[in-house]
Amino acid sequence: MAKSHTARMNRVLKKIEITAVVDIDLNRAETVAELLPTKPIVHNNYEEILDDVDATLVVLPHHLHHPVTIKCLNAGKHVLVEKPMANTERECLEMIESAKRNDRILMVGYCMRFHPLVLKFKETLDKKTFGDIFQLSIWTEQHTQRDPSNWVCKAKEVGGGQLFSHGCHYIDLMLWMLGNPVKGTHLGTNRCTPWMEREGTSNVCLEFEGGALGYHFGTWGARGTRLGYSFHAHCENGMVELQLEKGRVVYLGDAEKHIPGVHDREQKEIILLEEKHAKPTEIEMSHFIECIETGQKPLTDPISSFEGLKVIWELYKAEENNIVADLQGFGFGTMNLD
Repeated sequence: MAKSHTARMNRVLKKIEITAVVDIDLNRAETVAELLPTKPIVHNNYEEILDDVDATLVVLPHHLHHPVTIKCLNAGKHVLVEKPMANTERECLEMIESAKRNDRILMVGYCMRFHPLVLKFKETLDKKTFGDIFQLSIWTEQHTQRDPSNWVCKAKEVGGGQLFSHGCHYIDLMLWMLGNPVKGTHLGTNRCTPWMEREGTSNVCLEFEGGALGYHFGTWGARGTRLGYSFHAHCENGMVELQLEKGRVVYLGDAEKHIPGVHDREQKEIILLEEKHAKPTEIEMSHFIECIETGQKPLTDPISSFEGLKVIWELYKAEENNIVADLQGFGFGTMNLD
């Protein structure tokens, strides 16, 4: 992912200098360094370069997020850590406490919250432009296959399966858009994704305060797709659709009158925003630098990120016990660590 992560820096290179690139494989580190305008230190041990940096971007297998982030925070460095934040509740709490104790910015890489199309989609729902929302559905269909020996396939190193590794983006978005969940279920399978120790395909259903429902379907086994990455928000007066592959948010609906037994006239389609080549990771990095400069709380702060993971852990637990998860008290804004 060297190219995508170095591209994050494009908007902020006038504000920052990239002084070090680290990978246990020096060849990989050098590949990244060659993509940068400066000549950074190239090393295979991140602890050796901490005196040369003020902030770090931690892009590692999930089970390494906690120890590396803690080491960086305790060395007085600001940290942008990739999602998911960490693999256990204890690890997340230790990271939050370390950031607070060292008065450093800790931000989690939920880049989808910075995507212009996602922001427009959320704004439309928040303003109730087309009435109250009653159903939000999110599909992410892709083919992500690795050798079974790869860390991505191992439940302990990933922290779970497809839901925890990738679906955490979309649980985070559903909570951000719909508020606090009340109850929910998860069903997962590794059928047709045998490289995964845990689920390679995931289905989540949530009920939120006020009665709105949320659904997320994610798979790493899609050999073909029409939906790709799609969001559908069914509202009182029509549907708002985020078509990520096409780069647009549209309104569908506007049937004037429904007659039972007769098809509604052809629905109207209105483009609310079109942006085909958005780069949310660049916007995310700009926000991280701004938070360091001003001291403001990141949009993807560690507490709300942790709260989203708690929902996933509760869904996993309920699935193992073959029950519906009681999610009251597990949404955003439910924790106070002051």
